[in-house]
This record gives sequence, structure tokens and C-alpha cells, in this order.
Amino acid sequence: MDKQLATTTEARATLAFATHDHGRCVQQALSQARAACAERGARLTQLREEVLRLVWQSHRPVGAYALLEMLGARAGSRRRQPGPPTVYRALEFLREQGFVHRVESLNAYVGCQIGAGPHDHQLYICRGCGATLESAQPAIRAAVARYGEEVGFAVESMALEVIGLCPACADRKPA
Repeated sequence: MDKQLATTTEARATLAFATHDHGRCVQQALSQARAACAERGARLTQLREEVLRLVWQSHRPVGAYALLEMLGARAGSRRRQPGPPTVYRALEFLREQGFVHRVESLNAYVGCQIGAGPHDHQLYICRGCGATLESAQPAIRAAVARYGEEVGFAVESMALEVIGLCPACADRKPA
């Protein structure tokens, strides 16, 4: 199996799950979200931005209640901790804007690695460490659309979750 996957159709193939400057990922995601919201006239509140920052703390899916705990730890005694409905509303806004994806199988969220806006995607989720790679492969979309046509199903959007082992976890797996 080829361990190289492109995260966008235009990008040259990059090694999946590679070590990188993650701080740059976070800053790039926040910058992109600010710009997209300004362009769209959407309001990226301080809480929404903080939730996005926390989702982007790693390339691993994170649940709403874990985010709630992280927000509480950051707030300390300075300000009131938001309740679950507030965090869920922030996540829904971020999802609608295309800044995060909901990982249905884990009831969690992960930062969008491709771009701000709705798009078909595949999430490759490591069952060992939780690292997640997002990809948008046209051939996969085309295959799903072809099958949909064969069975009379009109495909409107696609989010595919693929569970397996990242290269690091696969290397640690006993033979």
C-alpha cells in the first residue's frame, strides 16, 4: 500500500501523518477562519475562535465534553465556564462554515485540513493513536457517484470515515 496521500487534489503527495510544525497548522486554520468569516459576514466570536483553536490542538478528533473541560481549565476563575449547549452551538457554527468536520463514528470533531467551505472528504482515522488525515480524492467521489447512479441514488454529499493504523502505529503492531 502506498503511504503517500494527497490532502488536496492540487497538492503534491505528502507523507500522511508526518511530523510537522503543528503550531503553524493552528495559526493557519485560525487565520483562514477569520478571513472566511470576514468575507462571508459571519461572526467568529471569541468563544467560537477558542473552540476552533482547541479542536486544532492536535490532528485527533475531540468530543464536545472534552472541549468543555478544556475551556473550563483555560477560563479558571476569571470567567464563567460555558455550558454544553454553548459549546455545541459553537461547534455547529464551525461545522456549517466548513472549519471542522463531525466524525460520526466517534461523536467528535476534527479541524478541516483542506479548506473553509463544504466539500466531500475522506477521513483516515488511526485506531491506535487517533491521528486523522483528511483527503478529497476525486476517484473515490466518482466511484460513490457511479454506484449511486446504478442503484438510483442521487449522491448530494459524501463524508467517508476510514479506520485503520497510521504508519507509526502500524510499525509498532506485532507481526
